[in-house]
Amino acid sequence: MTAAHAIAATGRAWVFGDDLNTDLLAPGAYMKFGIAEIARHCLESVDPRFAAEVRPGDIVFAGRNFGAGSSREQAAEVLRHLGVACVAARSFSGIYYRNGFNLGLPLLVCPEAPTVATGAPVACDLDRARVHDLATGRVLACEPIPAHLVAMIRDGGLLPHLEKRLAARRAPSATDVPTP
Repeated sequence: MTAAHAIAATGRAWVFGDDLNTDLLAPGAYMKFGIAEIARHCLESVDPRFAAEVRPGDIVFAGRNFGAGSSREQAAEVLRHLGVACVAARSFSGIYYRNGFNLGLPLLVCPEAPTVATGAPVACDLDRARVHDLATGRVLACEPIPAHLVAMIRDGGLLPHLEKRLAARRAPSATDVPTP
């Protein structure tokens, strides 16, 4: 894989525990508003600073059962909206895992995810399924992401991925050009 095609991110670590549910990520009281307003309240009951201080490229680390609860896709979309580059957790709820990839949010199953220190500089290499704790030099191995999901991430999520595939099918090939 060439560096131009690598999916990597570098930022600060935001570390949370187990069972971070969809209502904590996208609080129900704000669901009648747009994604920008919902994102302003992301994780406010767990870490009131998160939505205001998270920066593009930052990485969320968590324990087990990340994204449990409802099937609301806004719980993944708020993290993308805030610029979170990746979520690494011990495990994800099934619906959240699929929603994340559908929306282009990379998710890594990483048994050691919650062992990173909050605020530590970190780098995520999705192609190699690794997280680098730049403060300690540790490399955390994660479960590889299936190739079809990596392709969706590269394309920006399920809808852009499908649009790209449909456009490729519609594009005339050299053999379709009529000869004079």
